[in-house]
Amino acid sequence: MELRYSRWLNAVMHETLADVAALQELLDRSYALAGPHLLRVITPERRLTAEQVTERLSGMRLLALATVTADGRPLVGPVDGIFFRGAFHFGSSPDSVRFRHIAARPQVSATHLPGEELAVTVHGRAVEVDVHSAAGAELRQTLLEVYVPRYGPQWEKFLDSGPVYARIDAERMFTFHMASDIEGS
Repeated sequence: MELRYSRWLNAVMHETLADVAALQELLDRSYALAGPHLLRVITPERRLTAEQVTERLSGMRLLALATVTADGRPLVGPVDGIFFRGAFHFGSSPDSVRFRHIAARPQVSATHLPGEELAVTVHGRAVEVDVHSAAGAELRQTLLEVYVPRYGPQWEKFLDSGPVYARIDAERMFTFHMASDIEGS
């Protein structure tokens, strides 16, 4: 089992075994702290494991990302989410309202909700990642793997033109999955 799982991880995902273990611990801890209403909705059979999360979130996934204004109001907007090494990453312009909020108040929430059969929600802090540094090199390579096939080699020039990226260091993460009618057919 370990060998098959390791082959799957190396061939498809960027997560290490340690990343998957940490993600599973986060999911379990979050579920244990959930309130009664959430526990009625996200029943044990509707949860995803860390392995399932990494599998379902490969590539680019749209996120609704909420930042916090100076007067405490949430502001939500769409971003491209890249799930890498067990965490969501996203980018924007350095002069965007989003990154001005994050610089002052890094608390964020994000949800990937492609339809009623799947939801992944994360609450935590946005931490900037320099994709031009040695520490950000793996994320940079992942971004190129995702976007160059979509937009062509000129996308690398875009990446070098100044967008900034952040990772959501999750304090809580919840998953929901329910088989759709199509899956059950």
